[in-house]
Amino acid sequence: MSAVSWWDKSTGLALLTILLWASLAALTSRITSVSPLVLVGLVLFFCGAGALPFWRQWRARPVTWLVTITALLLYHTLLFMSFRHAPVLEANLINYLWPLCIILFTPLLLPGHPLRPQHLLAGALGLAGSVLVMVDGELKLQQAHLTGYLLALGAAIVWGAYSVLSRRLPPAPAVVTAAACLPAGLLALLLAWGLEGPLPLGQIPQTDWLLIMGLALGPMGAAFVTWYLALRDGDPRRIGALAYLTPLLSTLLLVWLNGEELTSRHLLAGSLIMGGALLGLLVKSPKSQRVVKPLS
Repeated sequence: MSAVSWWDKSTGLALLTILLWASLAALTSRITSVSPLVLVGLVLFFCGAGALPFWRQWRARPVTWLVTITALLLYHTLLFMSFRHAPVLEANLINYLWPLCIILFTPLLLPGHPLRPQHLLAGALGLAGSVLVMVDGELKLQQAHLTGYLLALGAAIVWGAYSVLSRRLPPAPAVVTAAACLPAGLLALLLAWGLEGPLPLGQIPQTDWLLIMGLALGPMGAAFVTWYLALRDGDPRRIGALAYLTPLLSTLLLVWLNGEELTSRHLLAGSLIMGGALLGLLVKSPKSQRVVKPLS
């Protein structure tokens, strides 16, 4: 297969998004002065604030605003709540089922995109690699943590479904995705205020504010826009397989920054994830696809 047949702009945007998301764990692990819900509210708020200079481009149908705001708020709320009800490592593993959800949801939500055996194999390889990256062979679904596991699974389903449904939303400028973070962040802060009491903004040290701004600019800011653009024009099945690179790169970044040991388990996981991503990437898209009717 020629380079032109498997590399395009959407693939490049997807890989850029994956690189940005890989830094999420490294940055958030250093912020301990606020609760996860307050953190996600602040980051989403600043993401949306960064889109204010482009307010003239905030032209989108109500369904686009509704779906995007709901997905951003619901996904992050479910994910960060899952960290409170289950061990973070195990909850995060379940959350990383969302790339597999993209691959499996595509034929259900996008007519003309059949699921092929290669996609299933790519998803299986990526999932196996993700398990090796995130656990040390001792993952057990304990009854005491069932609530957290279900919350993490809900987060994976929400983001997988949104990633595919974004192809069916009425066309809108990419900045709308960033702009939707503003109301989503405000809603998250209101939720935190209602559940946790007054927001401890005065207790946040300067270093944490800088990290929050970094998150808003990168893995929870620009990444939303590049992800939207990648899925708008690319093949969700291939992008879903590529997304399995995220936990691998995230682990490698943590190893590099924190000086943790890179074991043979990580190397084997990397091989599985790379193999799954490459397999999904090389699957040819059908030359003629049915026109997908947008959501109204």
